[in-house]
Amino acid sequence: MPFSPSKLTAMHLAIGSIFISLVVLAMKYAAYLLTHSVGLYSDALETVVNLAAAIGVVIAVWLSAKPADDNHPFGHHKAEYLSAVAEGVFIVLAALSIFREAYAGFMNPRLLDIHWLGLSLNAGAGVVNGIWAAVLVRQGTRMRSPALIADGKHLFTDIVSSVGVLAGVGIAALTGLHWLDPLLAFAVGVSILWTGWGLLKGSMSGLMDEAIDEEEQEQIRTIIMANADGAIEAHDLKTRHSGRVIFVEFHLVVPSAMSVDTAHAICDRIEHALMDNMPHADVIIHIEPEDKAHEPHSEGSMVF
Repeated sequence: MPFSPSKLTAMHLAIGSIFISLVVLAMKYAAYLLTHSVGLYSDALETVVNLAAAIGVVIAVWLSAKPADDNHPFGHHKAEYLSAVAEGVFIVLAALSIFREAYAGFMNPRLLDIHWLGLSLNAGAGVVNGIWAAVLVRQGTRMRSPALIADGKHLFTDIVSSVGVLAGVGIAALTGLHWLDPLLAFAVGVSILWTGWGLLKGSMSGLMDEAIDEEEQEQIRTIIMANADGAIEAHDLKTRHSGRVIFVEFHLVVPSAMSVDTAHAICDRIEHALMDNMPHADVIIHIEPEDKAHEPHSEGSMVF
């Protein structure tokens, strides 16, 4: 049977990122050696960050896939956020290194060689990154993997900076305005610094148990409403995301005279419906008697 994208795992993609980063790094560094451009050097340096991040993603995906144990009863899913945090830190360090090279380029301008092979190598590396970034974001979204999505988004910023650097280096070499080269390197540094901040901010939201987005919360409410026949009300819905897993918790009010077996059957029906629509959901339902029902129009209450 032929291999299909649906059979890809997070580990396949993480290992693939290491291979892609090595190929792109070789192409970009060769471009720098051929042109002596500080801008192309900064572009190559960002790929070193990509390589380090890809190795971090492999470790994070491996850790997050480990089953829950006595010391980690909720699993190891947050390891992926730690990887994304580490990638953000790597990006910040790379930006500081680029700023240093850009400053040296301003102080001691270098003559640029228009070496079309070098520029072509850099452009080709950008194409490879673009294709792989699209794969990572698409498959990472499907798998609910923060580490893969973060890696893909980082590669997209690499493409944008590569296009700018290529255009600028060409203009600098053709016009003799050599100060454009370090200026572009500085701009690349600012761009990836902003990317690093975005990754750190997004990862911290997961580490701090931020609720899932409102669209997914509304989907959860709809599923509960459609599968709670026999219950009176649901309230106090709480959600959080941890890597690819969504934790869902709420209170379900049932008639006081209802048997435990019947109440349990309702809970099973709701839980199975949620997991059918959200395969990575972890659901906890707290049963309450009818005197615990909220006012009919209370905020957040779902009356059946």
